Amino acid sequence: MGQKVHPYGFRVGITQPWKSMWIADKKTFGKYLVEDQKLKAHLRNKLPGVGLSKIDIERSGNELRIVLHVAQPGRVIGRGGEAVEELRKEIASMTTTVPNVTLNIKEVANPLLDGQVISESIAEQIVRRASFRRTMKSAMERTFDAGALGVKIKLSGRLGGAEIARDEVTQIGSLPMHTLYADIRYGYSRACTTYGVIGVKVWVYVKSLLPEVVGVDQ
Repeated sequence: MGQKVHPYGFRVGITQPWKSMWIADKKTFGKYLVEDQKLKAHLRNKLPGVGLSKIDIERSGNELRIVLHVAQPGRVIGRGGEAVEELRKEIASMTTTVPNVTLNIKEVANPLLDGQVISESIAEQIVRRASFRRTMKSAMERTFDAGALGVKIKLSGRLGGAEIARDEVTQIGSLPMHTLYADIRYGYSRACTTYGVIGVKVWVYVKSLLPEVVGVDQ
């Protein structure tokens, strides 16, 4: 049997922070957790094609703060901030736990090295009936040329409309999955095509977070 672990959850508390930052007692923990999941699902459905990398949620007192990390912040903010204010009101109407909601938008520093942004881009191209092999190869080459030390892309489903679902994997460079101090940025998206759902997984090895020890006797 396969023994798999999520690349992000594997590193939480070591090299990666929590995406939801709040403390609750036993009575409210479940309510907060379900609400966080609903808000994240709504935001991902509401903002397709903007390169939504991750959603950070922080609760403190009577305030709910949400930070969206996107590759194209202009499309989320809108002209004069109208779009982001409308989105904030939608979120406020969905939450029943706190009265005040703050929504902030942050730009992703380098979208070519972000696994989630890359997976969304590949999924969008597959929905538009682009060749999945060509899409995988071009995305992998762009990411590697941007400075990544290793890239791995995996597609699963009825690739090309085939009758039998299968996996297609391509990789370049090194990818130390079990190294906790490796900065591996993982992303997962789904391409909903007319012949079924295709899963897109992307791993990007950016750098090692372990400082080099110089001058130590071996």
